[in-house]
Amino acid sequence: MPDTALDPQIAARLKRDEHGLVAAIVQQHDTREVLMLGWMDDEALRRTLTTGRVTFWSRSRQEYWRKGDTSGHVQWVKGVSIDCDGDALLVEVDQVGAACHTGARTCFLAGGELPAVVGEPAEVEA
Repeated sequence: MPDTALDPQIAARLKRDEHGLVAAIVQQHDTREVLMLGWMDDEALRRTLTTGRVTFWSRSRQEYWRKGDTSGHVQWVKGVSIDCDGDALLVEVDQVGAACHTGARTCFLAGGELPAVVGEPAEVEA
């Protein structure tokens, strides 16, 4: 019978939110373009690491979804890293087609930038 649990050494490094989820930032492996943000629990991460396709947990539908199963816009896993705090993953992929549900290449579209702070940062009172 195949092992269906996330490697305990990986699981021990994760700091999940109150719903058992970790943010997963998806990036095109060769251009470093940030494509999207999704959410993973232990099972979604296990599936991602073992199948070579990115799997997320849908917070709205309360189910797993593998990117590209309905759209054909597949994300082929090239690497997965965990950040120093254990509360975020960086999933490097080869994106086929659009990453965003709107049909755009990336969810981070031009015009979505927030105004930058110009000058010296303001003092924050404690």
